[in-house]
Amino acid sequence: MLRCSRCGRTYPETFRLTCDCGGTLLVERNSDAFTPEPFLDVRRYRRYLPVNGEVAPVPAVTPVSGLEINGVRTFFKLDYLQPSGSFKDRGTWVTVSKLLDEGITEVVLDSSGNAALSFALYGLANGIRVHAFVSYDTSPGKLSLLQALGAVVHYVDGDRMAVHERAVEFSERSGVTYVSHWLNPYFLEGTKTIAFELYEQLGVPDWILAPTGSGTLFLGLWKGFSELKAMGEIDRLPRLVAVQASGYESLCGRSAVKNTLAEGITIPEPPRLDEMRKALKETGGLCVSVDELETMGALSWLKRRGFLVEPTSAVVLSALWKLIETGLVEKGELVVLPLTGSGLKLTQGI
Repeated sequence: MLRCSRCGRTYPETFRLTCDCGGTLLVERNSDAFTPEPFLDVRRYRRYLPVNGEVAPVPAVTPVSGLEINGVRTFFKLDYLQPSGSFKDRGTWVTVSKLLDEGITEVVLDSSGNAALSFALYGLANGIRVHAFVSYDTSPGKLSLLQALGAVVHYVDGDRMAVHERAVEFSERSGVTYVSHWLNPYFLEGTKTIAFELYEQLGVPDWILAPTGSGTLFLGLWKGFSELKAMGEIDRLPRLVAVQASGYESLCGRSAVKNTLAEGITIPEPPRLDEMRKALKETGGLCVSVDELETMGALSWLKRRGFLVEPTSAVVLSALWKLIETGLVEKGELVVLPLTGSGLKLTQGI
């Protein structure tokens, strides 16, 4: 069932984004034990997901790559190796399954690039027409890919919040289903699978640092590990760190100078802010803000070590350096840094 995070009202598992009171929704299911199925992709976790039938392509169980950083056992989760080049495929896969169940074949969403690309790819593979609202400032490589995948691209002259508003207006005017990954409860069902994978690969990390704008990865991590704890599989949660772009913070204090380089998290007014605060409290987590120079430094470090990612992915490394310097993360602790988007999409053309 779906449960409202504000008033507690429940609904059947149909495709809807919000409660009648305006609150956000989460999928709520009861499971007794963690028993993955013998698949080598995210179908391992089907019994914990609202997925019916077959949707292609199936997101991968992505590898982890370990490095010691200043005495800290650091593992990079390589989610930029998903089919469309970002972790968003996890949420798209579950969402598309639900859309197909309900016979929905045309959708609209707003995006800084990765979510639109993910929906465009899965839409092309599953007969769903995708309207993607994007800013003129979106990376040219991502825009080129969107067009190649057959998405109907709508350009907006404005920031990320303006793009969101135009997409909502289009949906209301045209009647095309809005599938915002900011609000969509089924999207979080997909992103929670990264927590299941990390548990099978590493156990329960001491810390996980996630790029956090709308919170789809951050909340997916929280939801996945919380479900493992509710099943009795683990007895503690990892400490979650919400890493935000300076000038666009929603959980940290708002900075004066904007980090537009980390375009995937330039979202100052996320609709699931209360849930993100709850996740920070329950996990003993915190928020770290990263500026453009810090992002560039981390991105350069990652490239020199063979990780070809986009700038938004790099903010987690910069945040880790800060936490090590302040002594919050100590030597010997196990830290996970998800690398969320491929740098290959930043090239001009395809």
